[in-house]
Amino acid sequence: MQNYLIACLGNIGAEYANTRHNIGFMVGDELVGSKDVSFEPVKYGEMAIITNRSRKYYVLKPNTFMNLSGKSVGYHIKNLEIPVNQLVVVTDDLALPLGMLRLRPSGSHGGHNGLRNIEEVLGTNQYMRFRIGIGNNFPKGKQVEYVLSEFSKEEQPCIKNILTATIEGLLDLAFSGPDRVMTRINGLKNLCNQTSS
Repeated sequence: MQNYLIACLGNIGAEYANTRHNIGFMVGDELVGSKDVSFEPVKYGEMAIITNRSRKYYVLKPNTFMNLSGKSVGYHIKNLEIPVNQLVVVTDDLALPLGMLRLRPSGSHGGHNGLRNIEEVLGTNQYMRFRIGIGNNFPKGKQVEYVLSEFSKEEQPCIKNILTATIEGLLDLAFSGPDRVMTRINGLKNLCNQTSS
């Protein structure tokens, strides 16, 4: 049976709670909340175990801060004995417009410090990454301020669509398989242009 470790990246602390860089945490909270379970403290983070049609998903929110995400992910993938190809890292991506999603089976860290650290700790980049576009609408030299800024009120309907589509994709991995889910997710049009139902 395929069990998945879903590592949702973000920074701990109230000041980071609703920022663009924490879209991974938002996905984790929404996913776990949809199954009416709660996160519990574990080593290097918080974890919730959810089941969906008899498949088990370990949802992890590292508490190591973004740049040391590998410390938490590396510990739990080993402790849970999850194969690296059944690890999914959910994270923000500046290179994608807000409202665009990309699911890949592997690839470079693309300058993302969280992915970079996970790759260093695991010694491989052959793990799935679910990248959520946050756009790059910031002046030169203001990247840090931008990723640590909160989503605007106008962007909230888009965020709702993003969370819904991401969670549906994650929960379908164990049934449709990564290839089919990737095709569907990567073929979605910009979710900011769709009316939330």
